[in-house]
Amino acid sequence: MSDPFIAAYEDHAGCGGPLTGLRLAVKDLFDLAGTPTGAGNPRWLETHAVPTEDAAAVALLRSAGAKVVGKTVTDELAWSLNGTNAHYGTPDNPAAPGRVPGGSSSGSASAVALGLADIGLGTDTGGSIRVPASYCGLYGLRPTHGRVSLEGAVPLAPTFDTAGVLTRDAATLRAAMGVLLGEPRSSAPITRLLVPEDVWGEISDAVKAAVMPAVEALGIDIDPSPLFAGALEGALGTAPNPVAPLEHARVAYATLQAWEAWQAHGAWIEAEGPEFGPGVKARFANASMIGSAEVAAAGRVRSGVVALVRDRIPAGTALAVPAAPGPAPRIGQEPDREAIVRLTCIAGLSGAPALALPAGAVEDAPVGLQLVATPGGDEVLLALADRR
Repeated sequence: MSDPFIAAYEDHAGCGGPLTGLRLAVKDLFDLAGTPTGAGNPRWLETHAVPTEDAAAVALLRSAGAKVVGKTVTDELAWSLNGTNAHYGTPDNPAAPGRVPGGSSSGSASAVALGLADIGLGTDTGGSIRVPASYCGLYGLRPTHGRVSLEGAVPLAPTFDTAGVLTRDAATLRAAMGVLLGEPRSSAPITRLLVPEDVWGEISDAVKAAVMPAVEALGIDIDPSPLFAGALEGALGTAPNPVAPLEHARVAYATLQAWEAWQAHGAWIEAEGPEFGPGVKARFANASMIGSAEVAAAGRVRSGVVALVRDRIPAGTALAVPAAPGPAPRIGQEPDREAIVRLTCIAGLSGAPALALPAGAVEDAPVGLQLVATPGGDEVLLALADRR
């Protein structure tokens, strides 16, 4: 295991804003003026110029008074959920020693959990804020897609990428996200929690026992109706298919994410021949072979998920599911990536905001609750964070 920082930083930010006195750890996808951006890979570091301006999200947080204390380790090009990096090591998870911190915002989560920073700036494409939050016992928000600028940040899959933060408490989460979200948007308060039996049926008894009390503690009416219940049928065609709709959603997400990742980085990979860790290497190799027919089929499923979220998670409702299918894997264990993405892909495919909250523990390690609202419902989700 290793320190979460790849570079210390001496910030001379001003004071007087809502984040004055708070320390900020920046995932090494975001530009800091005068500091190299490595994106978790040494070859990226070697082949890209040192930025002359802060990324937009960094600039906002610094202008609000936050003090940057370092750049943090990220999984390579942000394409992992485990929190391990073949080049820079595995940041500590103090909430579950001997276990991974979760990725790809691994260093930002670790720095916050260790008390070395108050705000961890990260990205979430397929769960890279929500999963580390769950594994490290933190709060985190994946905002509505497009609400927080990603100017000056290395992309992975642009139609899924978002920027948010990890914190140890709800008040800091609300303050930092308030700065990043900008002008508040009004939405109906959450009065119904959809706790769908077709999703919770895939969750282990131990995780159910740890997370369900956190759902009930919110004091909001619970509806166990299925999330899918016939949804996606048009997107899946008329042929009988034994695979559950949630798995179709996961496959569609994985296909589109991989295709976008290759569009973003394929030319650089072919030109520069970077050395990747085994998992990231395999994912990029597979991404290079995705064809237009696969992308089109996945796009139809994505459209179905957008309609599903509009119909089943309207204003005033939040979907409540675990943020991860279990506690953090032990270092050296392979995560069940497919099980994780089945829980995180609904927000990604629909562009919806998703809040991760500490919930309980399994095997003496944290597990979190994930709340997904209709797109634009970031503020009402943040209001729920205070109920934990």
